[in-house]
Amino acid sequence: MSGFSANLDYAALFDFSASTAGSFLGAIYGTSTSVNSPAGAIAALTSAEANETTDVAQEARQPAIARDIATFTQAVQGATSVQSLLSNPTVLKVILTANDLASEVPYTVLAQKALMSDPTDTNSLANNLNNSNWVSAATAYNFFANGLTKIQQPATIASIANAYAETEWRLSLDATTPGLSSALDFRADASSITSVDQILGNSVMRDVVTTVLGLPLQIAEQPLDQQESDISSRIDLSNFQDRHYVDNMIQQYLILKSISASNTAATTTPSSIISGLTA
Repeated sequence: MSGFSANLDYAALFDFSASTAGSFLGAIYGTSTSVNSPAGAIAALTSAEANETTDVAQEARQPAIARDIATFTQAVQGATSVQSLLSNPTVLKVILTANDLASEVPYTVLAQKALMSDPTDTNSLANNLNNSNWVSAATAYNFFANGLTKIQQPATIASIANAYAETEWRLSLDATTPGLSSALDFRADASSITSVDQILGNSVMRDVVTTVLGLPLQIAEQPLDQQESDISSRIDLSNFQDRHYVDNMIQQYLILKSISASNTAATTTPSSIISGLTA
């Protein structure tokens, strides 16, 4: 996507209503208004926001998810030690998935030790793993100091179960509409952005912003000050307080993700089209 112009007013180029974006890009790429089309992606965002509570509850009733939650709940309620609880593979999967650590599920020994480590000790395993979610999880349940006390509280069990179902729901969103889960998070958190480092330090923020700006993945290999400059020179952070600006950015992101995932993206990229329009 390096062909994007940093000075191009994308909102002016595209109206970014579902119908306009779909018709313009659909004419170029031969896409329709299906869920994988630009217009379909934008409609999916609106639907996901409106129906999140209902859809997450429905996801929790899916047989596989319901079995995991039931197994988790029963194991937590009957647990007699942290070690035995975290030795249950379903329990560990549910806890890790609910805390954005699903990729760590295969590493059971490391996960058990990290969750049981002291989150207040800067030398603990949770604090020395390159993912702040470990510290968040270890702090939330504080197995180190409180044993099973916190996790056996009904409110904690319900919160973990809901977060697990929500994560699975988000995965299903991305499977049909690329980038939709990130778009939901970005819309919710964009107004809190006050520094470039917040963008660079958050995988969702980074993906949305760099995708829309047309910055390559290789930006992550550059020195931090160069990364900061690449973004700050292209975007005014105060604009994140403007909901209309944020919505336009999200729509651009979903369109680019949709096109990138389509079969036609293999032969014709959005950047080549826009470069031709601005040549």
